[in-house]
Amino acid sequence: MDTTKKTIIVFSGDLDKAMAAFIIANGAAAMGDEVTMFFTFWGLNILRRPDGKAGRKGFLQGMFGAMMPKGSAKLGISKMNFGGMGAPLMRRVMRQQNVSSLEELIDTAKEQGIKMIACTMSMDVLGFRPEELIDGLEFAGVATYLGEADEANVNLFI
Repeated sequence: MDTTKKTIIVFSGDLDKAMAAFIIANGAAAMGDEVTMFFTFWGLNILRRPDGKAGRKGFLQGMFGAMMPKGSAKLGISKMNFGGMGAPLMRRVMRQQNVSSLEELIDTAKEQGIKMIACTMSMDVLGFRPEELIDGLEFAGVATYLGEADEANVNLFI
């Protein structure tokens, strides 16, 4: 069976958009496709460790780190967030409907060999260090993503 390649730029740090990105990525990988996910700007919040030690940072990078969610479990949703209650309500409904959690989808992506790349330029801008992010990532810039995209038959921006 010939495999094809898919790439997904994950720009959003919203729970619902992160779920969509991982559902599509896992679906493509399950069909035998090679999948690369490129996490940039707010999408990096999905990859943050809840207990990640930030270390010493500049003032602005420290403010970014303090104000943004630490990891997938802390993400809000893009619409109807209801003052922060939207994400817990969505997670509850998803559990009731036997939909995998974002954390389970991330684990499945790792198991399926989906390449997850953290954008080093965005990491520099936001002040994130590799030790603040989950294991199993690659670190690269936009040129690496574009090389992957050149070989892909589907490129998505979420």
